Amino acid sequence: MLSEEKLSKIIGDIADNYEQEDLFTIESGHQLPNRDAVIHIIMGLRQIMFPGYFDKEHLERTIPEYFLGHNIIRIYDTLSEQIRFALIREAKSQANLTEINERTEEICEQFFSSFAHIQQLLLKDVQAAFDGDPAAKTKEEIIFCYPGLFAIFVYRIAHELYTQDVPFLPRIMTEYAHSRTGIDINSGAKIGEYFFIDHGTGVVIGETTTIGNNVKLYQGVTLGGTGKETGKRHPTLEDNVMVSVGAKVLGSFTIGENSKIGAG
Repeated sequence: MLSEEKLSKIIGDIADNYEQEDLFTIESGHQLPNRDAVIHIIMGLRQIMFPGYFDKEHLERTIPEYFLGHNIIRIYDTLSEQIRFALIREAKSQANLTEINERTEEICEQFFSSFAHIQQLLLKDVQAAFDGDPAAKTKEEIIFCYPGLFAIFVYRIAHELYTQDVPFLPRIMTEYAHSRTGIDINSGAKIGEYFFIDHGTGVVIGETTTIGNNVKLYQGVTLGGTGKETGKRHPTLEDNVMVSVGAKVLGSFTIGENSKIGAG
């Protein structure tokens, strides 16, 4: 068992590291976003986007407006808190709490106002998966089971926060989806309608990638950079493009519409 003297020295040495390293957050009012809270937000938003699939309530037993109002208010409170933490942490000692609170409200209002549009995009993504995968028996199966759809759902949510310059949260969201699915979509990518990732494992989509409508990717596809460019570093895929298994598309060039890139 540690003696009081040894324990005191261990504590003192670690506390010294805390004081000397700016990365460590121990100051009051400078809390980092909580990863578990962000994951909880993702799951709550999935219940709203796909009612009746992942929630504990049966929607037919409640009024849809009540279901939506209850869940939106609940998620709003958690999300606004995490956004505020992120903004304060980014501002650090220059934080103006009044301005940050106002900015947090603006972000949340725009974020929740985008829900109906995001839901319409996701329904088109479900349709793309159903039309693009002969093994899909029902759309319900796609919503329940397909990792590609889950990764796209998280991306579309995170992208909305990314476009509003929210720090930390978009990356926490997409890296959570990455850890669950093996699909890495940076929240900064711009992705159009009717998007399908088949199988999905090992897919990488970089931050400045632009993807048009009706694009299909298979497992192992990388839409990446070369490490030698700045600004626009990743590919542009125009409408109706298919990229097959294991293809690596690197750099800021354009794949024209109706193109097909073969495996490998």
